[in-house]
Amino acid sequence: MADTVPYRPKTGDIPTNPGVYRFQDSNGRVLYVGKAKNLRARLTSYFAPLNTLHERTRRMVTSADKVEWTIVLTEFEALQLEFTWIKEFDPPFNIQFKDDKSYPYLAITLGERIPRVMVTRTKKIPHARYFGPYTKTWAIRETLDLLLPVFPVRTCSEGVYKKAERAKRPCLLGDIGRCAAPCAGRITPEEHRSLALDFANFMTGKNSDYIKELRDKMERASKEQDYESAAKFRDNIVALETVASKSAVVLSDEVDADIFGIAQDELSAAVQMFIVREGRIRGVHSWNVDTELDVNADELIDNMLRTAYETELVPPRSIYVPKIPEDAEAITSWLTNIRHERTENSRQTSVKLKQAQRGDIAALASTVSFNAQQSLVLYKTKRRNDYVSRTKALGDIQRALGLKDSPLRIECFDISHLGGTKIVASMVVFEDGLPKKSDYRKFSIAQARDDTDAMNQVLARRAAYLVQSKEEATSRSSFSYPPGLFLVDGAGPQAKAAALALEEAGITGIPVAGLAKRLEELWLPDDKFPIILPRNSEALFLLQQLRDEAHRFAITFQRSTRKRDISTVLTEVPGMGPAKVKSVLKSFGSVSQLRKATVEEIASTPHISLALAQAIKDHLSK
Repeated sequence: MADTVPYRPKTGDIPTNPGVYRFQDSNGRVLYVGKAKNLRARLTSYFAPLNTLHERTRRMVTSADKVEWTIVLTEFEALQLEFTWIKEFDPPFNIQFKDDKSYPYLAITLGERIPRVMVTRTKKIPHARYFGPYTKTWAIRETLDLLLPVFPVRTCSEGVYKKAERAKRPCLLGDIGRCAAPCAGRITPEEHRSLALDFANFMTGKNSDYIKELRDKMERASKEQDYESAAKFRDNIVALETVASKSAVVLSDEVDADIFGIAQDELSAAVQMFIVREGRIRGVHSWNVDTELDVNADELIDNMLRTAYETELVPPRSIYVPKIPEDAEAITSWLTNIRHERTENSRQTSVKLKQAQRGDIAALASTVSFNAQQSLVLYKTKRRNDYVSRTKALGDIQRALGLKDSPLRIECFDISHLGGTKIVASMVVFEDGLPKKSDYRKFSIAQARDDTDAMNQVLARRAAYLVQSKEEATSRSSFSYPPGLFLVDGAGPQAKAAALALEEAGITGIPVAGLAKRLEELWLPDDKFPIILPRNSEALFLLQQLRDEAHRFAITFQRSTRKRDISTVLTEVPGMGPAKVKSVLKSFGSVSQLRKATVEEIASTPHISLALAQAIKDHLSK
């Protein structure tokens, strides 16, 4: 493998100015777009020796054929150009957040001559104002039922409206007071647009002004003995207050903020966004992404904010993020410009990025982060449980390893120990891409030189069971059924140790592979170079699920073993060093025998005082 790629530019040719760069392949497709304060410092990091690069970065660099850059004057201009190019070229290695599902929105089509209110799952209507997302469509319908008598904006389709306009007669909604009927000329288009804007303003959280205005009108009508109008105003107040009460009050009335939470692992990330207006949660939004390159938190936050605000959403004055990125100044300038473009009378207000430190906002931020973690778990679970994805994953594993058949049953092994002692191992089983927990097994290993020796011992015991079952010609239980693939946690040495154990037992025809955690590489026992699966492939995702489950199962077993171990128990007692632990072990041999002993019997052990014996007895009785 070459030290670097052939298209690497000379270091002296790369400027030190701020700018934006893009990697392209031989067909001219843009693979990745990035920005930098110092182009030379950033780009030279991509052209380090290939074996030192993260696997995902290495794959992008080796897939590219050239790199180009554009110099700008400021970091703010670099941010703007980066976002523009990402939107234009849709580079496969850039973070592209996607909704975890299709949410319904309440939209007001202000771009139409006669605006209308509608429920939609698309956000591509020109010049429309969107509210939500809502978790259920019925929640939007319920809101409309309450608001349309107060703000009677049309909800009919364009065809229905034109038909009523030609007939000069409104539909049923106009007759029952749920539409102002501009089609029949009851109000002018300008008056109807004013109604639509009032509806939009109310939905943005400006509730108190409308309710106060209606109260004043109700009181005036009551004083003038116009009780019919007063009753109508009263009903409208009740409707508006009901809608307002359906949003949870979490902060004081003057708080307008968007609060973000992020959960991330090596392959995926989930973002949760709470939209808070006048202290109430007005909307919740979430996205998921499979990260292609090894991205840092700053880049993740930049792209998260781009996804949230690049369309129609107006940034509030305060945006809370898990971490303040290094380019915060450029980001806030970009957000402030968007706020000025989309909001009237906002020239005096700027957007600020903040990190919640204490109080109610910090508590809410913690809730948002927790929701992001749950969203990531659900996203990965949904992806794992999807039949099409599982089938594709098994097929990709078959092709990558050159297997004759798809590995419908995969057994994965992991070793766990405590500083080389208390060695245990786990075996987890996935059938058809799903865990089969009834077939999980635990192994205790008395002694091993290292992890490879421990892996060899475990596979030898597993192989012996397969050989025994075959020789006895018994009906196959689930444990005696041979898998389509043995997967071990580790690289080439662990895979080779496992293969050697099978060979010594006379087991043939069952492939072995190791999954190395550092670069997520798949190793075969006799290969000098690993198999690199695409970073966002279903195959790698499934293998990682196996490896992580085996690790979890081994750690759980190891911890439960330590709890039963006398030496571990004794080291938790203050004043018990290695010599005293050894002395007690020699005298009693087990925790159960030590629990039966009296304080005086424990104190008779060499190096154990009466006070220490009492401390041991108290600790064991907890």
